[in-house]
Amino acid sequence: MSDWLILVENTADLGQHETPHKVLRVRDYLANPRLFTGRRPNILNLARSYAYQSEGYYASLLAEARGHRIIPSAQTMVELSRKTLYAQALPELDAILTRDGMGHVEPGEHFLVAFGQADRSGLKKFARLVFDWFRVPVLEIRVDKAGLQIGRIRPLAPNALKGDARTFFINCLETHTKRAWVAAKTKTPARWSLAVLTDPSEALPPSSPVSLKRLAQVAARMGVEVAPLGPGDLASVAEYDALFIRATTAIDNYTYRFARRAEQEGMPVIDDTASMIRCTNKVFLKELLEQGGVPMPRSEVLDESQSLDGLMDRLGTPVVLKAPDGSFSRSVHKVSDQAELRERAAALFEDTALIIAQEYMPTAYDWRVGVLDGEPLFACQYKMARGHWQIIKHGTDGSVKEGGSATLAVEDAPADVIEIAVRAAKLIGGGLYGIDLKQNERGVFVIEINDNPNLDMDVEGAVLKDRLWKALIESFERRLGGRIGGTGAPASLRAS
Repeated sequence: MSDWLILVENTADLGQHETPHKVLRVRDYLANPRLFTGRRPNILNLARSYAYQSEGYYASLLAEARGHRIIPSAQTMVELSRKTLYAQALPELDAILTRDGMGHVEPGEHFLVAFGQADRSGLKKFARLVFDWFRVPVLEIRVDKAGLQIGRIRPLAPNALKGDARTFFINCLETHTKRAWVAAKTKTPARWSLAVLTDPSEALPPSSPVSLKRLAQVAARMGVEVAPLGPGDLASVAEYDALFIRATTAIDNYTYRFARRAEQEGMPVIDDTASMIRCTNKVFLKELLEQGGVPMPRSEVLDESQSLDGLMDRLGTPVVLKAPDGSFSRSVHKVSDQAELRERAAALFEDTALIIAQEYMPTAYDWRVGVLDGEPLFACQYKMARGHWQIIKHGTDGSVKEGGSATLAVEDAPADVIEIAVRAAKLIGGGLYGIDLKQNERGVFVIEINDNPNLDMDVEGAVLKDRLWKALIESFERRLGGRIGGTGAPASLRAS
């Protein structure tokens, strides 16, 4: 059997007679998480749309949770959604296009690149480079009318290709699937200093200005320069060695662009873009936790075509409905009857192809365990807001009420809470994560994994104090040291 699997939205997009590899509908792939047990297929996602939260987007996102290799990745889909997100690639691509495109492409024209091959001669190097930047089956490159520079890059679906373009795609598909899977290249870093991204206008920042001032003081004692960056300082990222994001992350705002720019420069960054994409989406987390055998509340992923009948019989009443992405308890609703269930679900489906339904677990507090580089860092109890079932209560007037908190040394927290939190974090990566858990008579259950956990001196740092910031700086130091051949601390630290 072929190790390649091709996903399509409609069986007419690519017929089984056109390829020796298995063709499967995207919807069937989404609905069957246990496909290919024991095998790790190479998947080509040929969905008609890669838009955020479309079925095509979820296919790539959940493939990562299932341990499958897929192109394009969810990260690539996000980056190609707007020019500002792929602008980092343009100087290098424009240089090759300007050098090699003369006589092969004219200003204002467009051409195709499929699996690293261009549909016209003379652009071999360019086609390989653009496929190295963006692992997408088919890209349309539009050349600027003013000269041989890229005006736009956008993915194309096979159903949009006709005649010679369709033949070109099929031939490139055949050539590509004869090769071994090749991972994308990575970049390397340059200098040694830490930039901290904040948004002074944010109402609920993940770290207060006072806490970040303390971070800078601890870092200075360790020989590390900390420099603040604001949302308008994207062009300055490359002046620093590493980036620490202390503004609420989202893949459709400036924080993602900062993280991506840092990665393209080869800089260590917390939070990295992969963690943002994975932690931001509760559908991905649900499947990832299931695949990893980590306990979680009973949950179901719903699409708009599914009947809601019997849902409360399976999950209990009330039931919690969640939009896949959201922060600070937003887009999370507790519903107590069938009418409210239908109303809330319909509202959520206006913005997303999938939503989460989860059993309701009432507790007096949630555990939050911070995990850094795969090791537990802090353990807190976040108490429910007064008169509310969540730790944060958002008022209709825009007001916000939070419950209290209690911080414990990691060794004083229940061992099963810490162990399950660490297991969950390792499924995401090796960065900084805040694991939210419920503990009741049935056991310990992971509710959520946060890529941008709060770090404040009086809560998360109440036990560790300056050791919280020291651990963070040491984490960046290890990342920087590893990128120069494991020589230890950066030059600026070794000289101090």
